[in-house]
Amino acid sequence: MADTTRPGRSRLRGPQRRAKILEAALDVLAATGYHATAMSAIAEAAGVTRSVLYDHFPNKRVLLLSVLQEQNAALIEYVGARITGTGAPEERMRATIDAYFSFAESQPAARHLLFDWSDEDDAEIQAVRWGIREARTRAVTALLSPDLRRIGLGPDSSATEAVVELLITGIDGLAQWWARRGEMTRDELVTAAMRLLWHGLDPRC
Repeated sequence: MADTTRPGRSRLRGPQRRAKILEAALDVLAATGYHATAMSAIAEAAGVTRSVLYDHFPNKRVLLLSVLQEQNAALIEYVGARITGTGAPEERMRATIDAYFSFAESQPAARHLLFDWSDEDDAEIQAVRWGIREARTRAVTALLSPDLRRIGLGPDSSATEAVVELLITGIDGLAQWWARRGEMTRDELVTAAMRLLWHGLDPRC
């Protein structure tokens, strides 16, 4: 079988080529949006021909959904390790918040594609996005369940889901603010978030 990668490129195995395509798709889709992105642009960024791209992903929708699922899993793994780490609950909460800000800082394209979406009018994409969001909330709820039980929140209650959703969207909103303003160090940002999320509005803290 002839090599169908671009001339001058070293030949990659199937899984490696697929990973390279997903990496390129993440950057291109985050930069230009779903509708404005052409499959040819992703193929060019990945260094493969369009035929190779379509061998792995039959259309742009499938490619986007694959990128979303991969990056969501990476985010949960990255942050989850801090949630379930060692130390007192307050220490783990601080480490978890710091981990998310670290992810947002080091993987801005992934954060943008996972959380900032406005130009996708495809019902299937929207349904999958909501499914990913709900799965993420359930995963974080499960990881936080020992700490949630300590404050009287059972894993299956609507109140618990609401608290976790507030935690996720609130921290991401702060990450967006930080990206725009850039006036604080990450440590200062974590301290500010902990002041509200852990201590509340108690003036004694």
